[in-house]
Amino acid sequence: MSTLYLMEAHSLVKRDTEDCLLIHIPEQRLVNGEQKTALLKKRIPLLKVDEVVVMGDVTFTAAALDLLLERKIPVHFMREYGSFRGSLIPEASKNALLRIAQHQAHHDPQQRLSLASCFVAGKLTNQRRLLQRLLSRRSPDQAHVVLEDLARIIESVRELPAVVSASLRPLATGDHRIRGTPLETVLGLEGQGSALYYAAFPQMLLEPDIWGFPGRTKRPPTDPVNALLSYGYTILANRLTGAVQLVGFDPYIGYLHSSGYGRPALALDLMEEFRPLIVDSVVVKLVNKHMLSRDDFEELLGTYRLKKEPKKRFLTALEERFQEEITHPIFGYRVSYRRCIELQARLLAKYLTGEIAYYQPFVVR
Repeated sequence: MSTLYLMEAHSLVKRDTEDCLLIHIPEQRLVNGEQKTALLKKRIPLLKVDEVVVMGDVTFTAAALDLLLERKIPVHFMREYGSFRGSLIPEASKNALLRIAQHQAHHDPQQRLSLASCFVAGKLTNQRRLLQRLLSRRSPDQAHVVLEDLARIIESVRELPAVVSASLRPLATGDHRIRGTPLETVLGLEGQGSALYYAAFPQMLLEPDIWGFPGRTKRPPTDPVNALLSYGYTILANRLTGAVQLVGFDPYIGYLHSSGYGRPALALDLMEEFRPLIVDSVVVKLVNKHMLSRDDFEELLGTYRLKKEPKKRFLTALEERFQEEITHPIFGYRVSYRRCIELQARLLAKYLTGEIAYYQPFVVR
């Protein structure tokens, strides 16, 4: 199973059969010295698709959307350069008990602190292991210092719930008034660890001077590497949003991230563990293997964006990473990263409904 990316402007998506979509893509052709528009038709079997990502001006017929909903395939809409617009999601899970448990945990200070700490510890551990794998051979002295500092922060995050459990007070107002609480401490530790990681990020690149990565900048990305990271994180967030809805969660009620209006906080929580494993590793690979260059980006008012064809290369590499199989660190069998994401959401559901005693973050060995 894979993601269907629709990027060609003015494409039309129709229902072809009970199991296929038919995509009409306008294509400019030179006929007898004259430019003419022809339609390129592509038939897409839905047996191979588990989600659709639309970028730009693409039109769907009602019958095509009905077929996607019938097959329970979500459709995510993004602007051409990667910002998220919204999703068309099949009927939500009928698991009301899970959503009740999810909301109760949001207001339970101990559960919320425990989960937030797990998400951060998982993220920082995977960041540390990516640095360990790529940085130790190139800059062993620098790697030793960064890895030791990250290890101390990770240990502080893991210890925090047990240290402060007796002093927690109810968070009756949800995300308000967290200042001065242990949850704010978790956010502070996450910020410290991420700052160390992104400061060392250029050393994982074979040509750091050419790419000029200044550290993490988000809105807007002010250099090519940040543009790749932001674009990849948006794709990953869409994937997590679909996964948590498939399992039966409300994606807007989270534990680490604030549950603001229209913000898929739970998807962002679970995404933390997968950022370095999927997006960061793909970015480093594409840059170091010269599969992308600075010429593949366009700059507008200090903001960098991928051009159309390089964007396809990036999405192809990202999809290959989603499909890559590893030995699952908890279950011990071979499984793709795509499946790992869904399994992680299901583990969280089992913890919240009391089927397992604790939530274990996804951490590679």
